[in-house]
Amino acid sequence: MKKVFPLIVVLITLSVLGIIFIQMSWIKNAIDLRKQQHDQDIAQAITRIKDAFYDRFAVKTGIEFSDENSRMYFMKNFSANFLTEGEIHQIIDQSLKRSNVHNKYEYSIIDIFRNSIVTSRGFRNEYIPSSINTQITTEHSPYKETLLLYFYEDNNYIVRQLGWVIAASVVFTALIISAFGLTVRTMFTQKKLSEIKSDFINNMTHELKTPLATISLAIDALTNEKVIHDTEKIRYYSGMIKDENKRMNKQVEKILQAARIERQEIKLNLQELNAHDIIRKVAENLELQIQEKNGMLTLKLAAQRHILEADEVHFSNIIFNLLDNAIKYSKDAPRIEVETLQQSGMLAIRVRDNGIGMNKETQARIFEKFYRAHTGNLHNVKGFGLGLSYVKAMVEAHGGKIKVDSAVGKGSTFTAYFPVIR
Repeated sequence: MKKVFPLIVVLITLSVLGIIFIQMSWIKNAIDLRKQQHDQDIAQAITRIKDAFYDRFAVKTGIEFSDENSRMYFMKNFSANFLTEGEIHQIIDQSLKRSNVHNKYEYSIIDIFRNSIVTSRGFRNEYIPSSINTQITTEHSPYKETLLLYFYEDNNYIVRQLGWVIAASVVFTALIISAFGLTVRTMFTQKKLSEIKSDFINNMTHELKTPLATISLAIDALTNEKVIHDTEKIRYYSGMIKDENKRMNKQVEKILQAARIERQEIKLNLQELNAHDIIRKVAENLELQIQEKNGMLTLKLAAQRHILEADEVHFSNIIFNLLDNAIKYSKDAPRIEVETLQQSGMLAIRVRDNGIGMNKETQARIFEKFYRAHTGNLHNVKGFGLGLSYVKAMVEAHGGKIKVDSAVGKGSTFTAYFPVIR
């Protein structure tokens, strides 16, 4: 799977890049072809202009032709002077439109001495170098008159004509890229979920295997001849089995609780609670655990307004998880401080520790379900990665929010905000 996954990403990437390259090449070729077609349309329009000039000249002079040779013979006498300015403008305009040329233009007809015979109003001398020069008199004509046809430069003219084609290509290319991105993202998500699933199964197996092994040893001991008649030892091993059973039930309950949160099936039993009393009670329950690690827990409960509308069980669990997390991730004797204060009209509960800390990447993911921070050389940290995701879900269920501030090697500070009863 590790080899197939990068190969799939590379193949999809190459396919998308190939499609994009073909699309861009096709659009470029389409634009080039349209430019060539446009040039041909202009050339056709100029031919029509000359033919229309000759036809109008023939009509005005009353000349009739028996064949093309006689027509060209009499056309050597053609001059733009025989046509009015209105007729010339009309012929040029109609010829361009019939040839599907819709660019804005100016024109001028000049004689062999470059004197103007007729000129459109907008024509300027600076347009002459960029104009299309076409001799409108015949080869043997004594007049040698030239039509200067200037088109205003419009770089987007061809693009506008192919607008819907280009737009459709861009849209479909964007859809392909989006689909590619979504596919890769889904693949990475599935890969991540697979890794999380494996880690979770490993952690769960480890967490349940230890109490099961202890229970198995205790049961074996209870069947021993030396123990079966000793009341004290029976009571000791029975208590051990009971404690380990509670421990397993607690782990299973964590998993079931996470599932209920996922399905949004948890209902809060809201009541007025004294937050300080709950914090003191949880701290007392953890005092022995902290003392065993030669640590110290300090309470600074200074918030004047600390009455909340909360669920006692879940609020207690929030405080317990934050303190338990601080204890677990302390590499030396834990120094934990719990502080309460008023901030922005809410009760802020701040739990600060001197633990191993977290980098920015870990802080961004610490509240994700099943995510567990890397602990370096600290190998005694157990759990499923559900504690902080539960804390965040419950804090938000109470209308609050939680944030973390941490630095590697300098400890972490979790701050939970709860609305207080006014």
